[in-house]
Amino acid sequence: MDVGELLSYQPDRGAKRPREEDGGSAGGEEDSRGGKQQKGLAARELARYREAAGLGIEVGGDMRETEELTGDKKKILEKLMDQDEEEPEAEPVDESSVKKMILTFEKRSYKNQELRIKFPDSPEKFMESELDLNDIIQEMHVIATMPDLYHLLVELNAVHSLLGLLSHENTDVAIAVVDLLQELTDIDTLHESEEGAEVLIDALLEGQVVALLVQNMERLDEQVKEEADGIYNTLAIIENMAEFRPGLCTEAAQQGLMQWLLKRIKAKMPFDANKLYCSEILAILLQNNDNTRELLGEMDGIDVLLQQLSVFKRHNPSTAEEQEMMENLFDALCSCLMLPANRDRFLRGEGLQLMNLMLREKKMSRTSALKVLDHGMIGPEGADNCHKFVDILGLRTIFPLFMKTPKKMKKTGASEKEHEEHVCSIIASMLRNLKSQQRSRLLNKFTENDCEKVDRLMELHFKYLEAVQQADKRIEGEKHEMVRRGEILDDTMEDEFYLRRLDAGLFVLQLICYIMVEISNSGISQLQQRVHQILNLRGGSVKVVRHIMREYAESIGDGKSDEFKEAERKRIMDLVDNF
Repeated sequence: MDVGELLSYQPDRGAKRPREEDGGSAGGEEDSRGGKQQKGLAARELARYREAAGLGIEVGGDMRETEELTGDKKKILEKLMDQDEEEPEAEPVDESSVKKMILTFEKRSYKNQELRIKFPDSPEKFMESELDLNDIIQEMHVIATMPDLYHLLVELNAVHSLLGLLSHENTDVAIAVVDLLQELTDIDTLHESEEGAEVLIDALLEGQVVALLVQNMERLDEQVKEEADGIYNTLAIIENMAEFRPGLCTEAAQQGLMQWLLKRIKAKMPFDANKLYCSEILAILLQNNDNTRELLGEMDGIDVLLQQLSVFKRHNPSTAEEQEMMENLFDALCSCLMLPANRDRFLRGEGLQLMNLMLREKKMSRTSALKVLDHGMIGPEGADNCHKFVDILGLRTIFPLFMKTPKKMKKTGASEKEHEEHVCSIIASMLRNLKSQQRSRLLNKFTENDCEKVDRLMELHFKYLEAVQQADKRIEGEKHEMVRRGEILDDTMEDEFYLRRLDAGLFVLQLICYIMVEISNSGISQLQQRVHQILNLRGGSVKVVRHIMREYAESIGDGKSDEFKEAERKRIMDLVDNF
């Protein structure tokens, strides 16, 4: 092996989660994210500098110069080779050794900076200082095992210096810093010492860490494996920090992260672990956060999501990882639709047409498309979408799904209950929002084929009524037990029991009863007669339905204005009284 080959030799720098190309699944085991790594500075950098230096030799110049250079090469090679042998005995990690390490890091960082300024065009002059700097960054990984010493990183200004290195001219140094930060912010480590974690995260945020990480990602080339891993680990840092402190999502999104994620998701590149991770981070940013939803809407993010999802209209995802990405993008879209302003963008971007097509195509995307429609049409803000849905002949798509729950649900991991909940919710939203001609078209559906839709509605009513009654029995038993033991039933316990009832099927039951009272009040006598006929036939009672609707009216309209809640309650109670 000649010197050139040795110099261009590239040690493997492992990725945190096994990446696609390595044959590992992109979904990777959680544990594989943290792996402690020791990596040398990519020797390709060295080769690059050497070539640059080599070009500086005049042709026909003195042979001595070339020999000296080869001598230089040998020295650096020896240094590289000796590094492993010279490993000193590992000293115990304590406060003084960490302080010493940080001091060394600061010195080497300063020296490298100084030499780069002094000799910008002579890589051989600063190359060695760069290798030294990289070595100390690798050594600092040991600090990640001692989160209670994180305060030293902040007090001795090391966090500030590390953030400065994210914009280092040599991307390998920046990637080494990313690796270190990824390990320092590992979520399990952060939870080991809340105090140390708080101090570190505060310092990182104060130093605008997200903006710097995004700037660094902008310049990385994902065709190079190390740089693609660097992007992956950057996203891991963001995920770790967002999990530890969910409040930073808005700030992170505004510091360029949202824009970068959207750009990366729509980039014309083959699907890989980084695209999957981007979809995951995007879904995290949008969770319960109206600021980030607004930002995404303003950046035309709804269109980006619809474009990316349109691929799955006629094709199923080819791998489990790609399916995970599809679900992440659907989740992101559902989050966005919680914001009224985005409903309009969804409507203009022809989102309804796409979801309607997905429902007809019977591919894996069908379950999620149903969920998106539910989010887009619910509440008074969904009125425009409801009307448009009827105009694009959506009733022909939704009612077959109401009449018969698809058998192939297992593959997508959705439950029968989930399917029935979304379908009933969509029909309830349309009954609530539709006016004039579109409303008549919806009600006529219920009279078709000798009111078969009403029969199905009543079948679902008794199915869920039974499920809820069983849950109520269990809960009553538990309450009785608690009283017997002398425990107090406070509001939190009552809320928990109510949530359990909703989960057991009370929510679907409320939607079904709402549809029952709406169609009974529609002025179409055969609908009202059929509902009451089946109730009497199967020993049901109007009283039970009224009770369920009263409970529903009480809990309505979280987060809405008081006037809206009042008006809606009154409307429902009027329907119930006429039932």
